[in-house]
Amino acid sequence: MTAIINKIRGDKVIWIVVILLSVFSLLAVYSSTGTLAYKYRAGNTEYYVIKHFMILLFGFVLMYLAHLIKYTYYSRIFQIALYIAVPLLILTLLIGLNLNEAKRALPLPFNLSFQTSDLAKLTLIMYLARLLTKKQDHIKDFKSAFVPIMIPVLIVCGLILPNNFSTAAMLFATSLVLMFIGRINMKYILYMIAIGVFVLGIFVIIAYNADENSDSRIWTWKNRIESFVNPAEEDSYQVEQSKIAIASGGIIGKLPGNSTQRNFLPHPYSDFIFAIIVEEYGLLGATFVVLLYLILFFRAVKIITKIPRTFGAFLVFGVAFSLVFQAMINMGVAVNLLPVTGQPLPFISMGGTSIWFTSISIGIILSVSKEVDKREEQIQQEAYVGT
Repeated sequence: MTAIINKIRGDKVIWIVVILLSVFSLLAVYSSTGTLAYKYRAGNTEYYVIKHFMILLFGFVLMYLAHLIKYTYYSRIFQIALYIAVPLLILTLLIGLNLNEAKRALPLPFNLSFQTSDLAKLTLIMYLARLLTKKQDHIKDFKSAFVPIMIPVLIVCGLILPNNFSTAAMLFATSLVLMFIGRINMKYILYMIAIGVFVLGIFVIIAYNADENSDSRIWTWKNRIESFVNPAEEDSYQVEQSKIAIASGGIIGKLPGNSTQRNFLPHPYSDFIFAIIVEEYGLLGATFVVLLYLILFFRAVKIITKIPRTFGAFLVFGVAFSLVFQAMINMGVAVNLLPVTGQPLPFISMGGTSIWFTSISIGIILSVSKEVDKREEQIQQEAYVGT
C-alpha cells in the first residue's frame, strides 16, 4: 500500500475531491437503494452498496492506471478509439438493450451491459483536443480546420441523439465550448449553434405532435417538456417528489439514512440522487457537494495555466468542463431548474460504465497535472543549481 501511495502523482486536491465524492456516493447509494433491495434482493440492503463499492474500487484502479500514462500518448490512443466508438454507437442503435425506453447499451456476458455513449463522449473530447492542437496554425480556415473538426462532432452526436437526446445535446455544447477555446472562427461556431437550434426545433415539433401511439422515447420527452413548461401533478411526479425531498432537508438535513422520499422518488440512486443528498445532509451538505465540483474545475483551470503544450490544455479543459457541466445539469434537474434529462451525477450516482469512464477522465487530468509537477520540479532544480 505504501508503495502505491508513493507512486501516486498529480494534483493532490483533485485526489481528495474524488475521495470525498466517493464517500458521498457510498452513503447516498446505501440510503437510496433500500426499496430496490426489498424489491429484487429479498431485503438484502448491503447487496447494492457492496456492488457499488466494487465498481468505485475498480474505478480508482482505472484512474490510477490512467494517471500513470503520459498524457501525450492519449492523442493517438483516442484517435483509434473514435474508430471503435462510432461502429459501437451504430451497433447500439440496431441491437442495443432497451434501458428506460431507449437503446443505450450493448449486452455483455454475465448479465452486464456497456453504455457506448460514455465511451463516445470521452473519445470525441479527446479527438477534438488532438485536432484543435494540430490545426492551430490555420485554425481560422473553414475547409482545412473547421470542417475536419465539425464532421466527427456531427457524426457522434447524431448517432447518440435518437436514444439519448440530453447526452447528445450536452456533448454538442461541450464541443462548441472547446472549439471556442481552441480559437475556431466565431462565425463558424455560430453556424454550428444554428444547426443545433434547427435540430432542437425539429425535435420539439415532432415531440409536440406525438401521441400515445408514437415512439415511446418521443412520447416520454413530450411529457417531460410539457411537465416542465406547464407543471401538472400527474405529469411531474418525479419533480414533485424531488421538491419534497429538498424542502424537507432544511439546513442540516435529516442525517444519513433517514430519507423518506427514497421510497417514493423514481431512480433515487441515479438520476435524482442529489435530492436524497439534500434531504439527508441539508443545504450545507448540498453546498459542499457543489463546492467539490467547482474545486475540481478550478484545479483543472490551474493546471491549464501551467501546462506548456496546447494539447494538454485542451484535454484538461474538455474533460473537466464535460464532467462539471454534467454535474450541474443533474443538480439543476433535481431542483427543477431544468427538465428531466436522465443524466447521472458524476462519481456519485450508482452505475458502471459511467463511473469507470469518469474515473478514466479524472485519471487523464491527473496525468497532465503530473507532467506539470515534473516541469515545476525541474525548473526549481535548475534554479537551485544556478545559484
